[in-house]
Amino acid sequence: MKEIKGVIAAEVAKVSGLDESVVIGMLEYPPNADMGDLALPCFKLAKSLRKSPAQIAEELAASLAKLNEIEEAAPSGGFLNIRLAKGAFAEHVVTKSINDVHGLFSSERGKGRTAVVDYSAPNIAKPFGVGHLRSTIIGQSIVRMMREDGFHVEGLNHLGDWGTQFGKNIAAYMRWGDEEKVRANPIRELFKLYVRFHEEAEKDPALEDEGRYWFKQLEEGNEEAIRLWKWFIEESLKAFKETYQLLGVEFDHYLGESFYTDKMDAVVNELREKGLLVEDDGAEVVDLSEYGMPPCLILKSDGTSIYPTRDLASAEYRHRVLGADTLVYVVGAEQKLHFQQVFKVLELMGRDYAKNCTHVAFGLMKFNGERLSTRRGHVVYLEDVLTKAIEEAAKIIEDKNPNLANKQEVARSVGVGAVIFNDLKTYRIHEVDFRYEDVLNFDGETGPYVQYTHARACSVLRKAETRETAWPAGYVPNEIEWGLIVQLSQADETLERAVDEYDPSVMARFILQVCHAFNRFYHNNPILQSDEPTRSARLALTDATRKVLAKALYLIGLDAPEEM
Repeated sequence: MKEIKGVIAAEVAKVSGLDESVVIGMLEYPPNADMGDLALPCFKLAKSLRKSPAQIAEELAASLAKLNEIEEAAPSGGFLNIRLAKGAFAEHVVTKSINDVHGLFSSERGKGRTAVVDYSAPNIAKPFGVGHLRSTIIGQSIVRMMREDGFHVEGLNHLGDWGTQFGKNIAAYMRWGDEEKVRANPIRELFKLYVRFHEEAEKDPALEDEGRYWFKQLEEGNEEAIRLWKWFIEESLKAFKETYQLLGVEFDHYLGESFYTDKMDAVVNELREKGLLVEDDGAEVVDLSEYGMPPCLILKSDGTSIYPTRDLASAEYRHRVLGADTLVYVVGAEQKLHFQQVFKVLELMGRDYAKNCTHVAFGLMKFNGERLSTRRGHVVYLEDVLTKAIEEAAKIIEDKNPNLANKQEVARSVGVGAVIFNDLKTYRIHEVDFRYEDVLNFDGETGPYVQYTHARACSVLRKAETRETAWPAGYVPNEIEWGLIVQLSQADETLERAVDEYDPSVMARFILQVCHAFNRFYHNNPILQSDEPTRSARLALTDATRKVLAKALYLIGLDAPEEM
């Protein structure tokens, strides 16, 4: 659709003197399809052209009517309602969907640019709970969508493997740990010890000092502390990677916070040299009061590092070594201030890339209305949720299609897809209340519904015994066919908005709209029983929908099964 908007904008620009990009931004989709395919409000042009909006609409209508791409341009008050030439536009959209679906989605705006996307970032020696789901799947989708838009993207898992919490883990293990139990079930046993530490610390606050002591030992290279810490990381990563494999999530780099321990001194020294560090109650901070923010803590009073120190060092590494000009952090909304501080400090250090640092915030994940807390042991293991979803999907397949080939593989795709889509269809900044009955609901606007629509399109093509389809020249689509074509044509605008807003829900809503339009087309238009050229046109439209849905589902991290 962006292409045809460009043609219209070029013509309007000749008459109005406005820049084409401004005109493209003014074009709207009418609230009612009966009014036209596009609308141009002329009110903004009245001042510069010194004419009434109605008069401007009349003059533009005469100009646009000369274009081959336009069927009709009709003034309506201060609006210009535009109908596209259906036959030519339909042939263009369907042919591109079938032969160049990447080109339908992308104009590759990010070509020549490199982005590092930081997402998931679970903490070592803690469970991979449903609370980590949001960062993981939002981040994975952003990586895929930015790559589709032409960016070179490095997906990075910034593992939480450093900090005072590891002093607490070590202290807890030394007091109450059992090596055999930990080796048998590392994550859950280490988590039990972590929870016990906090329960005991409420009765004996001296335990907190013990945790800080062991982290200090870890930073100073104590052999036993390092041995335990490395063991915790090794066992945790094994468990995490199993969950990532189940989700279909991949990373280019696993770089924990500890990776930057030898890179922090350079940052701290530079802050000192530039006069940005000041003392505050024994700690060293960057004063940000001038910018309406509290001080950014760089070194604690005992000399140990903290999150901002490590994030400054990691930003430098991502820019200098990984070559990133764009840094994206997919982290919960509660960390908003932290990233505002880090980005401001980078700016004060003179880093040009600071302006291209973005915190992609998202709302909390609750479970049955309650906030999750690993410290208090209130956690729901994501692996358990995914396993249950797959089991439920398998039961439904067994009931509805027991002869389906690769039943277990399809059950995994559908079960995991149900969990992912339930989250991603929601605007990312909103909170998500995780309830089994919603996640595993296989009716309505769900993952199984959109996957089944793709499978339905595949089924039609199998029955037609063809995968070679083409739009017949001169065929003019009917109203329902046209509605589907218009939805498909918006793939490019959808991708651009989803990338610009770092929001997979934009793509998820597009998928739902395409599915609604295709199912309306499927139920109201015979495909295989139609005469030519209608049969060929409808098969080509089905094939186009299949290709677009498969690509869009991939972009948000869902499989596209051909049978369900």
